Amino acid sequence: MKLALLFVLLALASAFPAKDGTPEDLDAQTVTELPAQNRSRFAMLDDVRLLANGLLQLGHSLRDFVHKTKGQIKDIFQKLSIFDRSFSQLSEVTSEIREKEEELKKTTTFLKANNQEIKSLSLEISSKMNNILQERTQLQSKVGSLEEKLSGLTESLPNAQQLGDIAQLKEVISTQEKSITALVKEVKGQHEQLNFQRNKIKLLEERLNSETFQETVDKISNSTPEAPGLEYIANNSTNSSIDINDLPVDCSHAFNRGERNSGIYPIKPNQSEPFYVYCQMTADGGSTVIQSRQDGSVDFDQMWAKYENGFGNLEKEFWLGLKKIYAIARQGSSILQIELEDWKQGRHSFEYNFTLEGPGSHYALHLTQVSGELPDAMANYTASFSTKDRNNKEDSSCAHNYTGGWWFNACEGTNLNGRYSHIRPRGRTERRRGIYWRPGGGNAFSLKSSKILIRSLSNDGSFL
Repeated sequence: MKLALLFVLLALASAFPAKDGTPEDLDAQTVTELPAQNRSRFAMLDDVRLLANGLLQLGHSLRDFVHKTKGQIKDIFQKLSIFDRSFSQLSEVTSEIREKEEELKKTTTFLKANNQEIKSLSLEISSKMNNILQERTQLQSKVGSLEEKLSGLTESLPNAQQLGDIAQLKEVISTQEKSITALVKEVKGQHEQLNFQRNKIKLLEERLNSETFQETVDKISNSTPEAPGLEYIANNSTNSSIDINDLPVDCSHAFNRGERNSGIYPIKPNQSEPFYVYCQMTADGGSTVIQSRQDGSVDFDQMWAKYENGFGNLEKEFWLGLKKIYAIARQGSSILQIELEDWKQGRHSFEYNFTLEGPGSHYALHLTQVSGELPDAMANYTASFSTKDRNNKEDSSCAHNYTGGWWFNACEGTNLNGRYSHIRPRGRTERRRGIYWRPGGGNAFSLKSSKILIRSLSNDGSFL
């Protein structure tokens, strides 16, 4: 509307041009002398010019405002685009979290049902035990009455029938005592199992409220398929390329025979069946890898049988097995080497003189430090191996309270077989349940990967 008015005024100005120049060129007298009609026309032209100037300034102001508004609108559209992308990603993450939450709820429901069954069984056993205790009380009362009768027979010996009754009662009491002892033991076992189920439900409920759902799913998955190669090699193996009687005793021996490439090799330690191992070959010699943690693809929260026989994939993540580790270590002096990587890509290495005892001492480990780059957590170390179903540490239950099997010297000490964390743990409790290295009196180092190796020593102390 304003632009149309401007054009009209400009048209009027052009329709009435001054004959002898612009009105500014006329003096006051000339204007006075002009007819009244001409004077009125010049006044209108002055008003038009003023209005045109005002409208021009208004147009410039409107143009500046439009440019500024366009820039603001452009910024708003950019922010809306960023918000849309963030909202889309948040929706995907929320959907995944809901799916995992449903899975954990199902698992929790299942465990609660098991818990209820165990409670019912415990109540039934308690009822049976009370009945047996009542019978025991009755038998004790009968025995007491017989003892009173026997005490009155001081002048004559009891007859054969009385002796038979007494012997029979003693046998019944002995049988009842054994039954009561067995029931008490069974009730104790059921009580321990009930506590274990309760702790497991509590742990699942805590993880249901945490943000690390992927770690929870990995923890729930208790079955990890074993890769080919961790079992013992049968003596009647049909593989004609393997001569059972001509295998190296370990990776150092394989290196001395000319092998230079890291990989899977069959070995036969002294007094052991042959089996496969992963050999790490360097310019200095060959080392037998007994543990490897890389990416969390294998669950290390396993029972005693798994840790004794081994599990995992020799080319990725695995635990060789306590039986095989003991077969390698018992052949002579060896060096235990530990290689670690933290979440800042820092790599660290430690070496120990070590000995490993057999199954009779729960594979007790003895370490003496040779070298290391961090404050050492396992110097002058002695401990038996423990898992959550077989605790061999008398004063605590580290494997049950945390995760994985390990030579636990202290619950807050080192654990390289803990639960794998796909991101750097922040909380103190999460670090202790994962893979960590804690020097004595220092802060724990949370680890991204770990590897444990054994290298044999010659009689003079040098590497083979």
